[in-house]
Amino acid sequence: MSPTEKALWFVESHLPDAISLDDVAHSSGVSRFHVTRAFGAATGRSVMGYMRARRLTEAARKLAAGAPDILSLALDAGYASHEAFTRAFRDQFGTTPELVRAQGSLSNLDLVEPILMDQSFLASLPPPRFETGRPFLIAGLGERYSCESSAAIPMQWQRFGPYIGNIPGETGDVAYGVCINGDDAGNFDYIAGVEVLDFSDLPKELSRVRVPAQKYAVFSHAEHVSTIRRTVNTIWNKWLPASGHDIADGPEFERYGPEFDPRSGNGGLEIWIPVKG
Repeated sequence: MSPTEKALWFVESHLPDAISLDDVAHSSGVSRFHVTRAFGAATGRSVMGYMRARRLTEAARKLAAGAPDILSLALDAGYASHEAFTRAFRDQFGTTPELVRAQGSLSNLDLVEPILMDQSFLASLPPPRFETGRPFLIAGLGERYSCESSAAIPMQWQRFGPYIGNIPGETGDVAYGVCINGDDAGNFDYIAGVEVLDFSDLPKELSRVRVPAQKYAVFSHAEHVSTIRRTVNTIWNKWLPASGHDIADGPEFERYGPEFDPRSGNGGLEIWIPVKG
């Protein structure tokens, strides 16, 4: 687990927030100097430069989709005025926000996508426990991802945060990251959600998932959440082929219990993989 992995997770999961280099360094457990050097060596970018470029990229997407209020986008991206936002936007993309909105296209922009975190195998994966899960219902924010775009999931959790505790029928103190509807091209739907008693009276923007009763291999991920990709990669590409188990057709999910701290990314979580038998 490196300072860069923690910094990437912190920036992506707090992208709309007013965070400083001190905040990023603190979340990474190192000094400002250390995180700056480590991040630059690993990515070729400065921490804050990456954050600015990511904010402007997300603003560009909204503009191309026809966002009517440029000042609101400017404020969301951390700029105090339309003029300051326009200068930064022009420096980043060589064009103006107004022109991108008018053209409705991103084809000529050099967008900065989320940097994928570490994908190597764990040296030692703790063996899973096997559990038959009960059926339950999940409601939350859903997005469609490819393998390349899935690094934006932390920002999806940031958007979902204000819903937690305010969803009709919400029950328990556990959050779930549910993967469903995968296809052969590696695309999948990801729902950041909570358990609900039923689907009545839910806000229309929330996705709904029925998780059936199912046998699962349950893996504990005790390290910082930024290293989850390494654990998942080890499960699917190392443990599963050697285990003799076959994957069942059903949702897989991350389970974030009350011990998980969403601001720091510490506390651990579980990864539930559906298996046959």
